Amino acid sequence: MTVTILDGGMGQELLRRSAHPAHPMWSAKVLMDEPEIVQGLHEDFIRAGAQVITLNSYSATPERLARDGKPDWFEPLQKRAIALAKAARDGVDPSVKIGGCLPPLRASYRPDLSPDFEDNLRRYREIVAVQKDHVDLIQCETMSSIAEASAACTAAVETGLPVWLGLSVSDDSSNTLRSGEPLEQALDAVADLGAAAVLLNCSIPEAISAALPLVAQRGLRFGAYANGFTSIKALQPGGTVDGLQARTDLGPQEYADFAADWIALGATIIGGCCEVGPDHIAELSRRFAG
Repeated sequence: MTVTILDGGMGQELLRRSAHPAHPMWSAKVLMDEPEIVQGLHEDFIRAGAQVITLNSYSATPERLARDGKPDWFEPLQKRAIALAKAARDGVDPSVKIGGCLPPLRASYRPDLSPDFEDNLRRYREIVAVQKDHVDLIQCETMSSIAEASAACTAAVETGLPVWLGLSVSDDSSNTLRSGEPLEQALDAVADLGAAAVLLNCSIPEAISAALPLVAQRGLRFGAYANGFTSIKALQPGGTVDGLQARTDLGPQEYADFAADWIALGATIIGGCCEVGPDHIAELSRRFAG
């Protein structure tokens, strides 16, 4: 069984490397102010063994930029994210794949603030229109409701590129999405949308370990990339990420031990989300690549 190694989380690591304080625009503002640290982090993940890197465009959605008074920044930020990922790949390892990024449009973990299916679909089509000619696959990340996941996956599949659909589950190990909808119901809803793989992402590893057997039963390619937060409760829409705390019990070895359990279930795509850095990816690559 071949395991594909993804990169880790960009936002929190960029915050650590930045010379500026945290900002509501999060990792998007770094694209304009400090593009060199974005490219440098992509390069570090590749050197650590990542075979797929994701565009640093998670915060560059039309809704988030409009909220922060920068609606005209959408296309320039998307193009900057593409250029930096390409430069990192070409400079370190041209065989590395680049993943496009379809995130929650307004706020992570808050499906109650998400537009309805049709509005989601329209916006996701705008994002993929900018990304599709420059990436090798599309990653729908941190999808927290069935409507959100269905719209993102639909728009991504229309590109003809492989689509990896990432669902975020509740941290209480209830096997529900952040919306409270049962994971099994979500898997039923997206089963025929055309995703090449289904992943669980940006949840604590314990919750992913509890939920992943339900994904494994579906017969699709699947994987996981967890976050390393102690809790997400402090993050509010428009807030800054410096209020979130990293776990102290989830170093590279401990994180890779969780990944080993996921691989034992049949997962073939493994990486990291927020608070999972290059050292974690290096350990995943050492233990599981190939």
